[in-house]
Amino acid sequence: MAKILVADDSLAELQIIQQTLQSTGHSIVTVMDGEAAEAKAKSEKFDLIILDVIMPKKNGFQVCREIKTYEQTKNIPIIMVTSKDQESDKFWGMKQGADEYLTKPFKPEDLLKTVKKYV
Repeated sequence: MAKILVADDSLAELQIIQQTLQSTGHSIVTVMDGEAAEAKAKSEKFDLIILDVIMPKKNGFQVCREIKTYEQTKNIPIIMVTSKDQESDKFWGMKQGADEYLTKPFKPEDLLKTVKKYV
């Protein structure tokens, strides 16, 4: 199955996402801030990245933009998962290179359906 990087500053959200994805056989690596997400994405090979928008050190928009401009990571699909549900937030997420934008709270089956599009 896929190796997925999940970045969220909420331990509860990380655990929900991790358990949901591991239940279908995916390998999950978790980090809790934007800088760690960017560093992991550049140092390991991932099939998919899931980013929260609001995180310490670097927000998800910044991390997404960096990942999409870095040669080795630019083709990795990115799903933004956030409580920021305004159309302008979705617009900026997609403008930074996100492939999908999922708002919290989400149903586990919605996350799995979205992930399945990419891995």
